[in-house]
Amino acid sequence: MTRKLLFGFALLFVAAAGVYYRFHRSTQPLEIAYAGNRQVTLWSTTAQVREPITTASYGERLDVLQRFQDQIRVRTKAGITGWVAEREILSADVWQKAADLEKKTASMPSQARGHTKVLTNLRVDAGRDATRLRQLNKSVPLQVYERRPVEVPTSNTAGAAEESSGEPAEAKKEDWWLVRAHTSDQDSVSGWILGRFMELDVPQPLPDYASSAGMRIVAWFELNKVTDSSGKPRSQYLLVGAHGPEGQPCDFSLLRVYTWGKKRERYETAYIEGGACGKLPVNVKKPSQAGEETKFSFLDISEGGRGAGAEREYVMHQTVVRRVKQPGEAKPHKRKR
Repeated sequence: MTRKLLFGFALLFVAAAGVYYRFHRSTQPLEIAYAGNRQVTLWSTTAQVREPITTASYGERLDVLQRFQDQIRVRTKAGITGWVAEREILSADVWQKAADLEKKTASMPSQARGHTKVLTNLRVDAGRDATRLRQLNKSVPLQVYERRPVEVPTSNTAGAAEESSGEPAEAKKEDWWLVRAHTSDQDSVSGWILGRFMELDVPQPLPDYASSAGMRIVAWFELNKVTDSSGKPRSQYLLVGAHGPEGQPCDFSLLRVYTWGKKRERYETAYIEGGACGKLPVNVKKPSQAGEETKFSFLDISEGGRGAGAEREYVMHQTVVRRVKQPGEAKPHKRKR
């Protein structure tokens, strides 16, 4: 009797395992996708009355099993299946582009530190129509790398006005920035965000100095350190920016160096230059040992540049900045402190 019971239980177990394998493991995925939000909920059904089954973390691999309108049935690595909204997952192609962006920013010099001002969409390319990689919360730390001006999509109303007037409307552009967002201590993701949705963490009181001069800060850099009268180290900074609104052809047209004045115990403007059409990145070479000079350079793509542009180089010793004359270039104007 006991042997018959054991045999029956064994058959039941094998049958149950077969059913599980058939419905949960044997189904070949239509494609591979990845969770596209911090937490993606898998639901029991596509109906309005439904229950959560489990959650998938950002970047978790999912097997796509079925599509129904804008809902997708997926399977996790653990074999759990459920339904998710299509907007909450990323295709394998988009995921690869995200990985390429992360690799790209890892090899680029940072142009500023900042943070998100509001809830922000991080996209795979510059532009409002580009695929969203992830939604970033407010105050997420950012490393900033590259700027790209993009035309603002015209509304139907604007299009109608343009058609009725018989003259093309002036195309407006907005700045998009390639950034690396540090979503946690050990997690980062790279992509493009709209410039007005981020704020640069420029040290005080430099934003006030730049604002009083009509300068919109685009990027900022620590050049070196000096000590104040009490022996406390003070950083000295380079700020680059522009006059007027975003969307301009030049990344920046102004640069200012702020140094620490020991007599007045405050930051002072040590160097001012304008008239350039600067292209990021600005490359800063800090001194590796005492007594060395700080150097920084960038590409000037203004009409006066040679070919695709001309390199501008600068040298800073303590609090004195001078521009380095390039071969065939007229002597740069000396800037007063």
